[in-house]
Amino acid sequence: MEEVKNRDNQTVEVNVQETVSEMVRKAKAAMNSFYNYSQEQVDEVVQAVAWAIYKPGHAEKLAEIALKDTGLGRYEDKVTKKRRKTLGTLRDLKGEKSVGIINIDEAKGITEIAKPVGVVAAVVPSTNPGATPANIAMMALKGRNAIIIAPSPKGHSTSQLLLQYIHEEFEKIGAPKDLFQILPAPVNKAITKELMSQADFVTVTGSANNVRNGQTCGKPNACVGAGNVVSIVDASANIEETARRIFLSKTFDNATSCSNDNSVVIEEAVYDQMIEALEKQGGYLCNAEEKKRLQEAMWIDGKRNPRTTAKDPNVIAKEAGLDNVNAQNASFFMVKETGVGKDYPFSGEKLAVVLTVYKAKDFQEAMKLTKKILNYQGKGHSCGLHTTNEKHIEQIGYEMDVCRLLINQVQVYGNGGNFNNGLNFTLSMGGGSWGGNNIGENLSYKHFLNITRVSRVIPEVVPTEEELWGNYWNKYGK
Repeated sequence: MEEVKNRDNQTVEVNVQETVSEMVRKAKAAMNSFYNYSQEQVDEVVQAVAWAIYKPGHAEKLAEIALKDTGLGRYEDKVTKKRRKTLGTLRDLKGEKSVGIINIDEAKGITEIAKPVGVVAAVVPSTNPGATPANIAMMALKGRNAIIIAPSPKGHSTSQLLLQYIHEEFEKIGAPKDLFQILPAPVNKAITKELMSQADFVTVTGSANNVRNGQTCGKPNACVGAGNVVSIVDASANIEETARRIFLSKTFDNATSCSNDNSVVIEEAVYDQMIEALEKQGGYLCNAEEKKRLQEAMWIDGKRNPRTTAKDPNVIAKEAGLDNVNAQNASFFMVKETGVGKDYPFSGEKLAVVLTVYKAKDFQEAMKLTKKILNYQGKGHSCGLHTTNEKHIEQIGYEMDVCRLLINQVQVYGNGGNFNNGLNFTLSMGGGSWGGNNIGENLSYKHFLNITRVSRVIPEVVPTEEELWGNYWNKYGK
């Protein structure tokens, strides 16, 4: 038994193991009938989930509750995120095979048959309590899996409303409601860990602690890493366009996304121009004293102060005592920095409309500085480059150890898929071995498929020794 606080702040006892076991039992029962669905029927289930959040009025209501209960982000951007991610994900899933035979390679005699991974436990963050569950559910259900969402405590009410919307759509099409479930309130670490231990497959999007729990729970998992996006602006960049992109990325949903620009490294030759262009976009460059006040308002004993996390810029200005009129009316804040690491908190992820600005004498120094920042935090996740220099694009592609490198794009839009790039839509992005993750790509429906490969006999293909070692012998002898 686990003692927890209910919504009335009363202590109650909950049998965590039995609660989760019953949910998993229902999920597996639902999967038994779901397993026999045709591709067309499965795609209808995915469409139902998408429509449940995209339907006029639904994204708005979910955004309203999420902002009210979590205090994170901006209403308008949350609505945009829910609708845009849903539309893009449904586009990515449309026409993809995930039931029965999905590929035949006659030359190799291999037939691939898709099957579910099982009951999926999806731990989702308070920053996206509506969009992330819907996004992952679409992918998991595409593979005929059942999914149980473990929301953050503050995001539970949003996820619960999403559950209602999805079950209403399931009822229309006759799909089993228990294919999509939400852990009951109050959600805590104990019940979330129990869910991970009983599920067949785990995915975690959110804090480093939750990701660590997911990756060590003993179950197959696709957990994603932390972001700390750095964008380089080289001397060839279109300054005005670049400033606009960085503004859009930095301010979207008050920087709740792991893909927003946290730092920008600017070549010295265009540094002053770039700062001026960012100021035209509403950025306010803090002086040394204002930077000190901002740091004190954002971190208390080394921990992020929730009063300044993902809040509107005027709220941050008030908390930091920035009494300059321009600061109070700013769209985002800029702080100059030279150092990297724990002693320089602005060099890490901030979840705030605060952009850290570095100056580099040339592109080579910009690369070194970017690597240093990412090695401190956000390794493997992503970075950006604003340039018109093809050689720089090639160099950074070879040298930067990130799973996503966006060229001349709005980072917060593009990392998780955009209509103007080839990355699939998602709210969960892996950092590969660099970030300590099992996956390096964007989470997709393919991560929720088991594949049986049926191998048939084909004509033998036996190489000669000369074919395999000929060049080696010619160079070094036998």
